[in-house]
Formats: sequence, C-alpha cells, structure tokens
Amino acid sequence: MTDRNSPIHPDRGQHGIAIHLVNKDGFADWAKRLNAGQRAALEAQKFKGAGYEYAIVPDGDGWFVVAGVADPEELSSWCLAKLAEVLPEGTYRLAEVATGKALFGWVTGQYRFDRYRSDAPDEAPRVLLTRDAKAIAPALAEAAAVELVRDLVNTPAEDMGPAELEAVAAALAKAHKAELHVTKGDALEREFPMVHMVGRAAGRAHAPRMIELEWGDPKHPRIAIVGKGVCFDSGGLDIKPSSGMLLMKKDMGGAAHALALARLIMESALPVRLHLLVPAVENAVSGNAFRPGDVLRSRAGVSVEIGNTDAEGRLVLGDALAKAGEGKPEFILDFATLTGAARVALGPDLPALFAREDATAAALLEAGKAHDDPCWRLPLHGAYRDFLKSDIADIGNSGTNGFAGATVAGLFLDKFVPEGTDWAHFDTFAWRPVAKPGRPKGGDALGLRAAWHMLQARYAG
Repeated sequence: MTDRNSPIHPDRGQHGIAIHLVNKDGFADWAKRLNAGQRAALEAQKFKGAGYEYAIVPDGDGWFVVAGVADPEELSSWCLAKLAEVLPEGTYRLAEVATGKALFGWVTGQYRFDRYRSDAPDEAPRVLLTRDAKAIAPALAEAAAVELVRDLVNTPAEDMGPAELEAVAAALAKAHKAELHVTKGDALEREFPMVHMVGRAAGRAHAPRMIELEWGDPKHPRIAIVGKGVCFDSGGLDIKPSSGMLLMKKDMGGAAHALALARLIMESALPVRLHLLVPAVENAVSGNAFRPGDVLRSRAGVSVEIGNTDAEGRLVLGDALAKAGEGKPEFILDFATLTGAARVALGPDLPALFAREDATAAALLEAGKAHDDPCWRLPLHGAYRDFLKSDIADIGNSGTNGFAGATVAGLFLDKFVPEGTDWAHFDTFAWRPVAKPGRPKGGDALGLRAAWHMLQARYAG
C-alpha cells in the first residue's frame, strides 16, 4: 500500500503532467516535433538542454515539462532532483523512460530541515508516477535513511546529545525487535574507559554512554557497524577557535550514518547478525576534563598518551572497535567525522575510505560509483605507525608531525581492531557546504549508500 503522502506512486494511468528528458545533443531533433508556439516558449526560457535546465511548455489547455539531463537513457540519482525542488505542486510522470535510481533523487530533492523555522511552508509533495513499482520501496527506504542522517546532523547539540542518540537507537530497537544495551556511569568507566574519560567533562546533562544494538539471527554472518558519536566537540583543553566550533554539532555524523545504515539493514531483513555500536559523548571543558599528557586506559588494554585532546574521536572509537572485535565479526565498518586532513586531501564531497582488504575496498568503491556516492581510498601505510609513538605509553593519540593526518588516525583505529578481521573505515565530512540538486546545504550522508549497496551485494544472496 502506497502512502498517499509519498512523493512516488505507482503509475496506474492516473493523470500526471508529462516530463520529457533531453540532452544538448538531442535537443534540436526533439524540438522539431513541437509546434511554433512551443518552440517559442522554449526559446523565451533560454532552454538548450543542458543539465538541470528545465522549461514549462504550453500544450493545449495544459502544459508539460522538458528537462535537460546528461543522458536520457542512463539516469543518475540527481537528474530529477532539481525538478522536485522547483516544479509546482502536482503529479508528474516521465514521458519516455523508466525512472530507475533517479527516484531516490526525486525524494531527497524535496528534503527540508524546518524544525526551528516558524515560517516553514506547508507544502504537499511533488508526486512522481513510475511504472517500476518494485523500485518504490527501496528508493523510499534509501532516501529516508539519508534524510535521517541529515536530520540528526542538522539538529543543534543541545537537542542532539548522547541521550538523544540513545533515544534514536531505542526507537530503532523497538521498531525492529532488536536488543538495546546502554552502558553509562560507573560501568562505563570500568568497561569503556576512554569513552568515559573523553565525555566526563560534559557532566550529567550530557553524560557519556556506549549504545549497543544487536539484531538478527545468530546463525547469520556477524557484522559490526560503529559510528563516532561526539555530539559536540569543543576540542577539550586543546580548545578550538570559535570558527572551528561552528560546525561541531556535526561531529556525531558518524553515529548518524551508523544508525541510518542499521535501519536499512533491519528494514530490508538483510541476513546478517548486526552489532551496532555508538560511543556517545560531548568533548567539553571543565575541571575534570582529560588533559594533554594524560595516559588513558582502554578496553583493549592498550595505554594511550594524550598529545591533543582535540583528537578525541579516535579514542572513543578505539573502545567501540575493541568491543566490536570481541564478538568475532566477519566484517567491521565504522563511520567517523575524524580528521580535517581528509577534507584537505579530498574536499567535502569525497569520504576517505580505509580498508585492510583490497577486495572490500574495491567493493565499496564500485558500489559508491554505481550509486552516485563516490568515495576515495587512502592508504593504511604501516610505516607511519612511527608517528604515533609515545615515550611512556603503548601509543599516542596524535601524530608527532603534520604529515598524513587521515592515515595516521586510521592507523590508530587499526590498533584496536583484532588482527585478521576484515575492517573498513570511512572518514566522512557529513556536511555539504554548498547546495546541489537533491543535496541541500547542511548535514548529509556521504558513504552511506556505498556501504549499503556493498552490504546488499555481499550478503543479500
């Protein structure tokens, strides 16, 4: 049964305004089919068939839409997204081709984060009719997962702290009959000492915790999904400048990705035994904040000297990865907004991918390419482990120089993943500084769809 408020409906012959897709090369021949008045309307709107261009063309008592795309025969995820943003409310159908994965972009193009706006418009969805009815549910699920990431990342830290992340996980557990376990207080200090140390300065209002969810048949392959849940990062005693804190509500973007991916896995009944782990903290400043020079215990028994309190995400992930490894999963995947170095290297659009196994990296890269969620692999270059040496502990938490920051952070995490375990790590930005069709400015999922389609290919069969 289709939700009447859904932006995608099965095409059963109901009325819909036609959308014709053309590209620059084929536009001239296509336009020959139109009458003089229609061609004049296109000329008046300066329509040439370029990508994301569109025009409204009169047709008797009604009208139709013509839109420019790169290839009308091979639609990308974003080719219809601009139309979903700008067309008048109504119901539409593509005139010539099936929609394919473009359904996803039609939905995400209508995303708005208006929780705090008193002037938010009350708009009905722009509905697209599709003859590919089987594609509707997967497209809606994938779009909903991306929109969950956006909502969580866009929400300010006061309303999206560790307790709120726990509430999201609890709602998922209830909806999918999963087991939820939350560790906090004295038990957190004993069992996840680095999570406790990083988060203790935030006090009771934003108390740290380890959130775990388990779901699925224990006979199925066990996988662990881990997400960095630093709900706000001041930098700790190595405090960030004010400009560096402006976007730090997004430092739980890894947790948002992990929660959204877990929901996709459970909704689709992927045949795996899922273990979700979210270390949720706020890296605050107070009299009991952890200090540069402190040596922290870890769940894995590895001692860590603190060279920089602003390199806290890798600490909480270290405890989470150690716990994930204790279950002997065949695959561990983590998401984290971990380093500025990854953004310097790759910019905001490309998540940095690190993986132990070449085949796993290749599968993630291919899935990202096929579903318009590109990633870029960076090396886990073992020689750079020397950058993490400590004179008094097993390892330091920050590099001894400015080189290869994203790789050095990945090597720190590698220390806490059991040897022989297939593990991949996304250093993602979780934010779009500039709006693009289907991708508004603000929180966003980068690497999520690549991971989801890789997992489907690996386990669905």
